[in-house]
Amino acid sequence: MIIERTKEEVIFKLSGNLNLDDLQDITDYLEFTELTKKNKTSQKEVDNLVNEIKKGRWEKTKNRIGL
Repeated sequence: MIIERTKEEVIFKLSGNLNLDDLQDITDYLEFTELTKKNKTSQKEVDNLVNEIKKGRWEKTKNRIGL
């Protein structure tokens, strides 16, 4: 692996046989980090949002499978 830094960007050069799923996970993480670096949201607010999303998803799943 080679990492190059220019004035405007960072360039990663990786082996061509890298698993694409692994590369996508790394890319998603880097994008998440870039998007949230200026965010002032607390961990408690994030946890509450995750719980709301999970609850909504479970309700939809229950209705879909007839519970």
